[in-house]
Amino acid sequence: MFNGAAFPKALEESVFEDWLEIGRASKIGYNYMLIIWDNYDDDYQAVYVEERESIHKYERYESSTGRESLVAAYDLYSESRVG
Repeated sequence: MFNGAAFPKALEESVFEDWLEIGRASKIGYNYMLIIWDNYDDDYQAVYVEERESIHKYERYESSTGRESLVAAYDLYSESRVG
């Protein structure tokens, strides 16, 4: 996933699937999974949020720190990408 010049490296599909399962299994009741690129660790990370509004809040916060950037957001249950 995320192959191409716009992304630093590819994300393995199996890792993505594992992250979806982890989010669904959480007792907190997450609804969305954010894929984050961490410039310091030079790798992707998953962040889980309960509400759609949190996606925009996270994007604004991360753009201000410069360390991490939001790559994509997904609905955990439909697996559709959230725009």
